[in-house]
Amino acid sequence: MYITVSQITKVYERAESPVTALSEVSFAVSQGEIVGLVGASGSGKSTLLNVLGGLDRPTSGSVEVGGTSLTELSSEQLAVFRRQRVGFVFQAAYLVPAYTVYENVMLPLVPMDLPPTDKRRLVQEALEAANIEHRAEHLPGELSGGEQQRAAVARAVVNDPELILADEPTGELDAENAQRVMDLLLSLDEGRARTIIIASHRAATLAHTERILHIEDGTLTEASEA
Repeated sequence: MYITVSQITKVYERAESPVTALSEVSFAVSQGEIVGLVGASGSGKSTLLNVLGGLDRPTSGSVEVGGTSLTELSSEQLAVFRRQRVGFVFQAAYLVPAYTVYENVMLPLVPMDLPPTDKRRLVQEALEAANIEHRAEHLPGELSGGEQQRAAVARAVVNDPELILADEPTGELDAENAQRVMDLLLSLDEGRARTIIIASHRAATLAHTERILHIEDGTLTEASEA
């Protein structure tokens, strides 16, 4: 299995009382699988994606991604893991307003030890994959919501990650643009064996994923075919 999650629990300490975001969650995902994660707001979807991507650590349990035990990595090693192996897409595009689309997509490559020609090639390939190359020299404020999200997807895949984590990527889009972004995400593993996990509060959004996991109150309640 590419991802193995074993009995992870995540508790956030609060002054008034602790909050349990995840409770003994276990599941596995094969390499190249496209999985949907469905749950209401506050169900634990974002926390789970953050743990899988090395943005957060579980309070207990273990997470293994591609043979790497994330729970055993230092903070510095987790940063390298995220930079080299994971692409994130969030509900908001989070593009830097003063940078062009091209410059925003280039950002993940800045700390990498690659020749400038290789970086430019990777950015161009990512822009083309996201069908946003015609907006490369535009600022984010000049783009529609759907175009901004496609630019965010291009930024997420520019380093050719093996794992893509998308957290409510269509939550702020109208139906037409939401479908375009979903079609784009579902096409990203073609020929690359990328593993993709897409979280949404709407099961219909994930109708064409290969499998759907349901999370409720921090507990994985059901796994089903999409």
